[in-house]
Amino acid sequence: MNCKNCNTPQRTDFNYCPSCGAKAVHHRLTFKNLTYDITERYFNLDNSFIRTIIQLCIRPEVVIDAYINGVRRKFLNPISHLGIALTLSGLLIFIMQKVLTPDLFAEFGGQGMSEELATKVFDTTFDYQTLLFILYIPVFAIAGYLTFNRKGYFLSEYMIAYIYVMAQWSIIIFPVSLITLLFYPAAYMDLAIPMSVIMFFYSLFVMQRIHRFPPGAMILRSFVFLLLALIGYFGIIILFYIFMFIAGIITLEDFVPKQ
Repeated sequence: MNCKNCNTPQRTDFNYCPSCGAKAVHHRLTFKNLTYDITERYFNLDNSFIRTIIQLCIRPEVVIDAYINGVRRKFLNPISHLGIALTLSGLLIFIMQKVLTPDLFAEFGGQGMSEELATKVFDTTFDYQTLLFILYIPVFAIAGYLTFNRKGYFLSEYMIAYIYVMAQWSIIIFPVSLITLLFYPAAYMDLAIPMSVIMFFYSLFVMQRIHRFPPGAMILRSFVFLLLALIGYFGIIILFYIFMFIAGIITLEDFVPKQ
């Protein structure tokens, strides 16, 4: 028989292809096999996904330095980690669109918005949530590159670090967000600030684990990092509103107080 992935001839008793390393599949796809495959791939404690989640929580420098230095098999690669985070985020967005309302959005983050404007911003934010999430990665990467670059990482390597950071943060807060949306949807918008604070301190934790600054230097650099990150964050928001104006989603009339 031939390997189904690289078409290299192999013996029928092989469990893995000696050429490409892919697992040999000898059975048809059934619900039992599918369940086993998913469980084995994502929830086995020896699996790279679980190992990556755990290490990014306690020793993130091990995962990030390993990938930057060429280790590819031991931990889940950053793009796959980001893919899982975006999948979970997509599920949350689907639920949010069902349980949240524009008036909740306006009450929390758009005081003074008319109901019509809040609805437009609310719907557009959800439509482009994934893009906005991805845009935050270079913002934090540049802030980290300018602030914490003790090891002389390239900017591209900081991109890898913050793909891991943002994806990990998204995966970790998923259970809390899901439970809140399902059982306390009115309280979900109140989570935005605490979750952002947690993400900020997790980012600092990762940078400190990688670079090991003295306490005084770390505090000073953290303030600079926060300032740069906020500049980038509000820059993305401004660009997002400019995009909505250009696309005709919102107009100046939307900001005129209604009689």
